[in-house]
Amino acid sequence: MLKIERAIVAQIQAATSGVDLHAHLQAAVELEHATIPPYLTALYSIKAGTNREASAIIRSVVIEEMLHMTIAANTLNAIGGAPLINTPGFIPSYPGTLPMNIHEDLKVGLEPLSLDLINRVFMVIEEPEDPLHFPVKPFAMAAAAPGYATIGQFYQAIIDKIAELGDGIFTGDPARQVAGVPWFGKDELFPIARANDARKALGIIVEQGEGTKTSPIDPEHELAHYYRFAEIYHQRKLIPDPNVREGYSYSGAPIVLDPSGIWNMVSNAKAADYPPGSAALRNADQFNYTYTSLLNSLHETFNGAPDRLDRAIGLMYELKLIADRLIAIRLPSGAQAAPPFEYAAVNA
Repeated sequence: MLKIERAIVAQIQAATSGVDLHAHLQAAVELEHATIPPYLTALYSIKAGTNREASAIIRSVVIEEMLHMTIAANTLNAIGGAPLINTPGFIPSYPGTLPMNIHEDLKVGLEPLSLDLINRVFMVIEEPEDPLHFPVKPFAMAAAAPGYATIGQFYQAIIDKIAELGDGIFTGDPARQVAGVPWFGKDELFPIARANDARKALGIIVEQGEGTKTSPIDPEHELAHYYRFAEIYHQRKLIPDPNVREGYSYSGAPIVLDPSGIWNMVSNAKAADYPPGSAALRNADQFNYTYTSLLNSLHETFNGAPDRLDRAIGLMYELKLIADRLIAIRLPSGAQAAPPFEYAAVNA
């Protein structure tokens, strides 16, 4: 599970106003975004028409991480803050730690999909505080180190503090709320105007990522992210199983991860690594330009222009097309080029 310094949770618990929570909700926006480039890189590394089950799982998680980022931004807006998205510092340096130096011994990079990546990084990011173990091959899960809390506890501290401070901190302009979009259900993305709305919305982030303490199923009746990634790792669907004590087992349809369907991409690509004037550099620059355009659109969406979300979604599709062109380029090393996910200052 991801570990966060308890001092951060203590700061939330000591808050005396909504303003005191602004920085923590901004950090939540940054954290939810920080997982998207690694997940997208793994998704982009899957060759067209192959590894369909794994592709569908990763894509579903990316969409929900976008939802979580939007919920965190809505909550920040609701209590009078303003999400900051389109700055160089918003993008993590890959490989590196996640925002707030979360789980400092976990290095998150941009790598092609593999069972090792799923187990070593993705399942650690999404691991619940108390993971449920189901028959196939249980993992050895380390307990949180003393002096650390979990991401679930981080969000719960924010929920508890908002409940304590009450509806009076909800001074934000309701027009800045992002809701009513066709990509998410009304029970997932809705306007946040009071403490109970924030409790429900932030709870969705935790339960979609971790499930509950008694079930791998989230409130939308889907597997939580941790268990979706575990399906890829175990290469079997997690299904209800009345024949085992745990009630579920990895015994459903096979999810075969075919290595021949994964591009041999360079890991942790940087535009500066590609030769000057090369097709790889041109496409990497175009990728970074479009990625920064996406951040600009999200910044505008979360800062008073919620209708700009349509443009942001369109840019995500464009990003995929550019990534495909880039990955098709074979480098002198024999590996394929890969997207860098860097800030393009020219497009600021």
